[in-house]
Amino acid sequence: MNNRVAEALVAERWPGGLIASTRQLLEAGIDDRVITACVRWGILVRIRRAAYARTGQWSALSHWEQDDFRIDAHAAGAQNSAVYSHTSAARLHGFAVWDAGSVIHIVNKVNSGSSHGSDVRVHRAPVGSGDTVSVRTRDGRAVLATAPVRTVIDCARILAQDPAAVIGDSALRRGVSIEQLTAALGSAEFTRGRARAAKLIGLLDRRAESAGETRTRLLLARLGIEPPEIQFCIKTAVGMYRADYAWPRIRLILEFDGRAKYFEYRPTPEALLLERRRESALIELGWRVIRLTWADLDRPDLVAARIAAAFAAAA
Repeated sequence: MNNRVAEALVAERWPGGLIASTRQLLEAGIDDRVITACVRWGILVRIRRAAYARTGQWSALSHWEQDDFRIDAHAAGAQNSAVYSHTSAARLHGFAVWDAGSVIHIVNKVNSGSSHGSDVRVHRAPVGSGDTVSVRTRDGRAVLATAPVRTVIDCARILAQDPAAVIGDSALRRGVSIEQLTAALGSAEFTRGRARAAKLIGLLDRRAESAGETRTRLLLARLGIEPPEIQFCIKTAVGMYRADYAWPRIRLILEFDGRAKYFEYRPTPEALLLERRRESALIELGWRVIRLTWADLDRPDLVAARIAAAFAAAA
């Protein structure tokens, strides 16, 4: 069998979905010999033990999408015996996850070889009957994960502040409440990381609409900058403008520009034109706009200098 024949066979018999387990491939008539050859020829990519994807489809994904599908790859071999937790559970619940790595997190022992490997971290922690829920992976596999409230608490206990806050803010936007988090932390049986989680809960804000906005808010606090109004609405000649952060007394706006913010729902030229019109309308009203990108958030000294200059100019 040559690579063209093998590629045609895989295309014809692929089980469906992006991730397929060895068992699924064998049942579809793609035997071990063909699987090995397809990996060697670059037709298939081995995501982890006994889990594969077609190379073209896998390569087309962003790295954060690949991290989501790594849970599928693990689930393909776990055979419903895993309870996903921490950032893996956060991904399964659809929470925003930033800078949390590609490791698969599961809670307690899994009676499967899928629990082994450098890509899996097993947490020993009590899990009550109300601590887990059934969810579906990106490929539609039914799996168990820690419940949303428990997931936020677990992440807050082990992650650095910014990644934990990104998950927490996202969870609040999806219906988790501060009261639920506080109550869950108070009744939890574990003690490790409790103080860290309590501090994190006090920093969360459901008004942050993206990971970048969460990180911007935390950066402003760390820099000791006067707290801004969040999601501040301004009436302009071209309609209502909602600023990520604003200081109304000096008419200063701070915006985080994530790539998806303007281009997700509109063609790029239309989005750019609309944004220029809105900014022109703001300038006519005496407002100034500072825009931050992902790269800016890693240069706090420059951010502080830009905002200080804007405050000084206003004074």
